This record gives sequence, C-alpha cells and structure tokens, in this order.
Amino acid sequence: MSGYVGRFAPTPSGPLHFGSLTTALASWLDARAVDGQWHVRIEDIDPPRCPPGTDTLVLKQLEAFGLVWDGPVTWQHDHGERYEAFLNTLVESGHAYPCGCSRKEWQAYGVYPGWCRHTPRHPERSSAWRLDVTSGPSTICWNDRRLGKQQWPLEPLGDVVLKRRDGLWAYQLAVVIDDAEQGITDVVRGVDLLDNTPWQHLLHDLAGYTPPRMLHLPLMLTPEGQKLSKQNLAPALDTRRDAPRSILHQALMALGQKPPEELMDAPVVDQLAHARAHWRISRLPGCNVTARSTT
Repeated sequence: MSGYVGRFAPTPSGPLHFGSLTTALASWLDARAVDGQWHVRIEDIDPPRCPPGTDTLVLKQLEAFGLVWDGPVTWQHDHGERYEAFLNTLVESGHAYPCGCSRKEWQAYGVYPGWCRHTPRHPERSSAWRLDVTSGPSTICWNDRRLGKQQWPLEPLGDVVLKRRDGLWAYQLAVVIDDAEQGITDVVRGVDLLDNTPWQHLLHDLAGYTPPRMLHLPLMLTPEGQKLSKQNLAPALDTRRDAPRSILHQALMALGQKPPEELMDAPVVDQLAHARAHWRISRLPGCNVTARSTT
C-alpha cells in the first residue's frame, strides 16, 4: 500500500451524471494505479440543497460503476465541532472577521472589497465570517499535476466566506478541515475549482497542515458548450442492468485513456482493471471535452 490517500466528495443535491462520473473515475484510478486508498465523503453542509435519500442514491451509483471505496463513508454534517474550533482559531489570530454586508451592496465590485476587515460596517445585522486574504502571504503558488506551476495573487480573489450568515458552514473551510482530518494527500477534481485552491492552500497553511497535491481535470461539456451539471439538468447516470458498461467506456475515452474497443461491453470490473493498469495523467485532454453521451 502506497502513501497515497485520495477522495471523492460529492454534494448530494442530485444524482451523479456523466461529468461527476469522470471526476470520480479519474480520482479512483489515480489512487488505485499506485495501490493507494480512496475514500468517499458526502459534502452535505447545505441541507436545503440536499434532498433526503440522495446520498444513498449517489453511493449506489458509484457501486454500479465498480468504484468501491475504502473505509466508512463520512458525512460533513457530522463535523460541525471541528469546523467551529478552526474558525475560532482564525478569529483569535486575526485571520477571519464578521461581515454583515449583503451581496447586493458589493456585487458591483466583482469580489467583496473587505469593508468589514477592521470594523463591522453593519453591527446591527447577523454576520457571516470571512477569511482576510490580506493577513497572510500575498500570493499562493503550487504545482498542478496536469496544468503545471500555478501562481495566484490572493487579494483579487476577495475575502471568501467561511461561515454563512444563516449559520451554515461554507465549502472552503469545511473541505480543508476534512481533507486534513482524513489525511488526504491528493485531490482530483474539475478545473472549475482551480480558483478555489489559493483560498484552500492559505487555510491549510494557517492550520499548520500540508496541502494535498492537486490535479484539476478538464470539464465535460454539453454540445452547447455548458459544463455538465445538475444546474444544467444533466441526466442521471443509467445504472440499469448492463448500462454502466458502455457509459464507463465512454468516460474512459473522455479522459483520454483510450481503452480497447473490445472492452466496451465488458463488465465494469474488467474495464477498471485494464484502466487501472494503464492510467496516465499525460493522456488527459488539454482542454475541456464535449461529452458524446450523458446517460
């Protein structure tokens, strides 16, 4: 067993679709190719977006495609105490501050302009908590395993929310703490999250953790050029009978792995065995991919 620890962390706001399958598949293959561990974490910190039972459906979809995980599944809704402890540390060290400003008030600026960094502008309102990106290094650098060297100034990204005004935890804080708690060494995800990485690396640094290595994948697009997503009504993966066989083959093709045509109708376990032995990051497409099929 190698020291690699990866994860797939879906939000159960709807069933998995072809785009989320390619992400899960790439993450699984990247881990299994080096005999690493692969975990599943359900990111359900926004309950209004997560219909009851969807998490169970997502897990069944992963199983139908042979993407078996290690250890127990974890749910973010169980981790509030650890998030609160980290936020308190950030507040005490001057890296986070309360903010009662509404999006309508600052949306003309593109990103939040930091009005409450030193003094709350609306102390009479309920507050969100924001990360002060000016309180640490001015630039975050890392090496993406597909895209190469990345160098991102923090201030143009703005002071991201860590805890919302309604009391719900924000993704940026939760994902950092959970990755650190699980010992995640490698994160494989879509390139649409590339600009989240500087905030997350800063939070890892402030918490005293080593950030995981990052691999940002090309996006799967509709024929109209939109990202396949639940918001764009991407159809759920078909898990009936032998349907996963051809869909898995399409996903491997979309990831540039060039599986043999004769494996197109093979059981998913056989396709995954071949893909695991032949996984190459260098074969990943250099740009986003128009998906041939989304069912």
